[in-house]
Amino acid sequence: MTERVAIVTGAARGIGLGIATRLAGDGYPVALVDADEAAVTAAAGELAKTGARTIAIAANVTVTDDVENAVSRVAAELGAPTIMVNNAGITRDNLLAKMSDDDWDSVIAVHLRGPFLFCRAVQGYMREAQWGRIVNMSSIGARGNRGQANYSTVKAGIQGFTKALAFELGPFNVTANAVGPGFVETDMTRRTAERLGMSFDDFVKRAADSTPVRRVGQPADIASAVSYLVRDESSFVSGQVLYVSGGPVG
Repeated sequence: MTERVAIVTGAARGIGLGIATRLAGDGYPVALVDADEAAVTAAAGELAKTGARTIAIAANVTVTDDVENAVSRVAAELGAPTIMVNNAGITRDNLLAKMSDDDWDSVIAVHLRGPFLFCRAVQGYMREAQWGRIVNMSSIGARGNRGQANYSTVKAGIQGFTKALAFELGPFNVTANAVGPGFVETDMTRRTAERLGMSFDDFVKRAADSTPVRRVGQPADIASAVSYLVRDESSFVSGQVLYVSGGPVG
């Protein structure tokens, strides 16, 4: 398993850190990539204490040079990256009438340009290895959500991107799938509560009450799904969207 090296973006905290922690626990060397250099360095340092092979890379996922340099560094220091988890994300919520150009452009860039750049950079290593796993982060927000025209657009778009990759890279034994989290307790959902003027506890309770399993998600729930999708056992699963949301998504 050691030759199957993973890259996780947005890995300094929240879902990304949960995924990196799980993959490291599964035995994969993991590169943690994040725009927050101090936070990602600290996160990788904590993982290293568990005996994991890991490196921290500060990079802007929307900048071509940053992405290509990050992937080259992973290949040089850990080995050819054949597991790619595109998790980096931001929110810039607002009603359409109040949404600025930057609110739109920044969300589009991080959620769509970022995965495009990373997948383009790693696909050569996967094709050479004749094995690869790509997992892109979507969301139940892909169905549409008030005040999130930008976010809903990218989360729906990433599903189409994932399906296209499944067609293109399948002949090289590379699968591409998307994971669509429901409500997960993270800094991002905490900021959403603040935007809505609610206490986070009330926000969590409302989400749990509307979820069939009567709880909200944790980063470990999403990490478990990713762990399955990058295994050999999932080799016949490609081009799919796995919603991890505590109930059916219509």
